[in-house]
Order: sequence, then structure tokens, then C-alpha cells
Amino acid sequence: MRCTVVFARPERLWEWQLELPDGADLAQALAAAQTQAVSAPDPPQLDWQNAKAGIYGLACDRHVRLSDGDRVEIYRPLAADPKESRRERARRLRSKP
Repeated sequence: MRCTVVFARPERLWEWQLELPDGADLAQALAAAQTQAVSAPDPPQLDWQNAKAGIYGLACDRHVRLSDGDRVEIYRPLAADPKESRRERARRLRSKP
């Protein structure tokens, strides 16, 4: 089974093409990608064990089984809390004359 694991930062994208046994899960895909990443010249600084991940944009547990051709995505922590950002925007709009 083939899958792709990706991780992106604003300045760079890492992508690993993997061949995994049938029935492999998300955790196995991440472990295989980590093995490839460590041997690369410029590996991402990433907490592989605790990073949130998903398949095609849907966050899921690491025990979820993959299908052939899946795109596994490793998510970065948010730079700002979206709820707090909305509150701040609302405060600024209310304070305008």
C-alpha cells in the first residue's frame, strides 16, 4: 500500500512517499516518515510522538487504518487561539467611533 506523509511550515514543505504493508495504520506511517526524515539533510523540527495528524484534512487517532493512496498530514500547533482572535477583532470594531 502506498501513502504520502506531509508536514508544512510557512517556508517549507516536507513530503515522504511510503510503501507500507496492507492494514498499516497512521502510527506506522508516521514512524516510517520519521525514519526517512531523520536521514534527510534538513529534517523538520517536529515532536513526532505528540504531533496531531490526520488523513486528507480530517484529524484522527493514530490507530486508524490507512487506505491505498491516503495523504497523511501532520498538523502544526495554531499560532493564535481562533476564539481569542475573534474576540479581539470584535473589541476593536466596537471601540471604533
